[in-house]
Amino acid sequence: MNGNFYERFILDRTPAENAKFNPYYPLIGSGLDDPLIVNGKEFVNLASNNYLGLATDKRVKEAVIKAVEKYGTSLCGTPIATGYADLYRNVEQRVAKYLELEDAILLPSCYQANNGIFSALATKDDVILVDHYAHSSLVEGVRSAGCKVRPFLHNNIESIEKILSRCTDYKTIFVVTESVFSTEGSIAPFKEIVNICKKYKAIPVIDDSHGIGVIGKNGSGILSHFDIENFEGIYLTSLGKAFANAGGVIAGKKSLIDYLRYYCPHLIYSTALTPATLAGIDEVLNIVETEFTQLSEKMIRYRNIIRNGAKSGGFHLADGGAPITSIVAGNTHETFLLAKQLYENGILSTPFVYPSVPKNEGKIRLIAGANLLEESVIKAAETIREIGATR
Repeated sequence: MNGNFYERFILDRTPAENAKFNPYYPLIGSGLDDPLIVNGKEFVNLASNNYLGLATDKRVKEAVIKAVEKYGTSLCGTPIATGYADLYRNVEQRVAKYLELEDAILLPSCYQANNGIFSALATKDDVILVDHYAHSSLVEGVRSAGCKVRPFLHNNIESIEKILSRCTDYKTIFVVTESVFSTEGSIAPFKEIVNICKKYKAIPVIDDSHGIGVIGKNGSGILSHFDIENFEGIYLTSLGKAFANAGGVIAGKKSLIDYLRYYCPHLIYSTALTPATLAGIDEVLNIVETEFTQLSEKMIRYRNIIRNGAKSGGFHLADGGAPITSIVAGNTHETFLLAKQLYENGILSTPFVYPSVPKNEGKIRLIAGANLLEESVIKAAETIREIGATR
């Protein structure tokens, strides 16, 4: 064996050592309740994607328990073989109806959905345009397709059209973006993207992972947010964020989904979602269809409290319309130090550094889920203000 093999994988711990703090892999000792227990201490959780606060909702937990009692912990098979329970198909149909799309398939994660869609559909004769800020799972999926790739400037319609006008020799053109960009909270101008795709006969592909359960009618995401009807593109999303469970979705035209049921390897070679997860998704659908307005109002109110606290402290915030407060922190060291200050004051945050964001554009993301106590949010906002005022 090559003696140098393992030397290639030495982790660079310099950023954490310089800050005397590692913000990653915090040891969580509780459910996503308020307070959150981290390393045995109480924290206000501003790091989780639990937008609607449903991860520990009593009704969701009860639905999960009932599913385990009926089906057990797993169906121990792929959906195409022995894992396609009646519950599985029911949830697929409910998700598609909720999104107002013809059909949907559920995969173990959105990472698999985003990786699998392009390998299943794109060929060497195609070209994929992708937003510069697109999530790693989309970028890896695009690269795996083996076709030409053309990045476009973030949320920039002119950049998309400029590239599309030159893409005349390809069989199929895909234009790929996210709905809500999670590191900053910006919302893509997706209606304009759909319209320009129609002009150039391109296929729009949207990852709505931070949009579903967050924006749109009853939280149904980017398509209803922009009143996009009869969507001709490909829809992807995660059920592990606002939907408080796990799993990825590919949805769209029935003919496409029927094809993917047999030709998407990330679906047909992966063990099916567990009955517990499927039941959890099913119950979250029940809740958002009737309670989204109240939950959304709380989510936005909490966002405003946190945002105002950060602004009052003099922090520079990224511009975004989603319920995300993103502090522009600087280089990796500066980002780690700010995350450390928040941590030492009982606030768990999510720091993003290169390569997740451009160099020297580190960000601290803060999401206040609807399950938090208002007094916790107010206290956290005041703490953030004080930290900013003393920097």
